[in-house]
Amino acid sequence: MTDTPDADVIALAGRLFDAARAGDSVTLASYVDAGAPADLTNDRGDTLLMLAAYHGHAVAVTALLERGADPNRANDRGQTPLAGAVFKGNDDVLDALLAGGADPSAGTPSAVDTARMFEKAALVARFEGRPEAG
Repeated sequence: MTDTPDADVIALAGRLFDAARAGDSVTLASYVDAGAPADLTNDRGDTLLMLAAYHGHAVAVTALLERGADPNRANDRGQTPLAGAVFKGNDDVLDALLAGGADPSAGTPSAVDTARMFEKAALVARFEGRPEAG
């Protein structure tokens, strides 16, 4: 018996990571519905959800969340999809992640900390459940 990963499985995983980066929600949904793990991770611990969120694909984010992807799963550096979305500044992705149960205090740095770091006061207020100053 060998511990060498199957080349076809590796190729499929690569296609799924590419689909997440490209926002190909149809491909992602089809494969997850057929049994691919919703929380499949690459060699850096980035999930399909992390990649879709970071690259600004709210529809793909929603498709993965609807299929059980963990919105709070951090990568190997402690970053969550929500913190990545704060960094990238994509409101549609932020909304999708929050609707899917993302915790603004999860991860290191958390989405709240990231919003503070980049002086995004409206997001800090939103994450902390306070009305926006204005």
